[in-house]
Amino acid sequence: MGDVLAGFHAAWEFESDSVLIRYERGIRTPKLFQALGERRVPLEAIAGVTLTPGRRGTVVLRVEPRPGADPLMEAAAGQLKEGCDPYRLVLPAEREVLAEYYADELRGLLTESGKTERYLVAAPEAPLHFKAYDGKASFDGTSVSFRWFWTGASSAKWKAGDQTFPVAGLGGVEWRSPELFDGYLRLLPRDASATAAAPAVPQADQDPAAVVFGLGYGPVHESLPFAAAVLAAVRERGAGAPVPVPVPAPRRDPADIAERIRHLGELHQAGLVTDEEFSSKKAELLAEL
Repeated sequence: MGDVLAGFHAAWEFESDSVLIRYERGIRTPKLFQALGERRVPLEAIAGVTLTPGRRGTVVLRVEPRPGADPLMEAAAGQLKEGCDPYRLVLPAEREVLAEYYADELRGLLTESGKTERYLVAAPEAPLHFKAYDGKASFDGTSVSFRWFWTGASSAKWKAGDQTFPVAGLGGVEWRSPELFDGYLRLLPRDASATAAAPAVPQADQDPAAVVFGLGYGPVHESLPFAAAVLAAVRERGAGAPVPVPVPAPRRDPADIAERIRHLGELHQAGLVTDEEFSSKKAELLAEL
């Protein structure tokens, strides 16, 4: 096809074997898009195409990636907000006819469906790093390192010391969005799904294989590409990326709860957390006792 369709925050270039998505770098463009820059999506990675009405006089063209085709979407596990979906192109409503034309053309080129055996969309390239609340996470392409901060890391992490995890020993990554309460990034060992009765997983703030997020720490545009890059490296090494099995969280130590509430109170006093957020999150913490 070789044509370009420009929308808000991105432009799609339709090629014979792929769709090249270039994201804008404007101040209104979601930071995740700016971090991604551009992505080439092979046609074999696309399961379908939709065109739906959007908000305020817009239409939305979206390609649906096949399960397992994109490490970014696999790491996100459905937690991305609609506006940060890298597979959506928002257009003015007057371009609906043109968008429908491209959607039909694209549908006619699709031949694959179902889960893929390998990642077809490239992951963000290493080296990558970001600051979590309790430490700095770094990935050089072969190993992940956690360096703890004295101002945020729990005593359990300080006792364990800074951590380095070779990709060869990993089985996957669990990412809980920083836009949710108690967000974190956890590294899963290769044999996590091999044992019939895996031990209870500790809270992320007590687990040396995890870093926790917080207000301003581990933002989506930094921590999600990081998780995707690690996930892709794990798959490339043949370790496989097991689907995390939710494990009932153990009841927290009262002293730990008190410390989290104290930190929450500091954020509240500094005006970084509203009265409503403070009350809601404090109630969530107390409910874990």
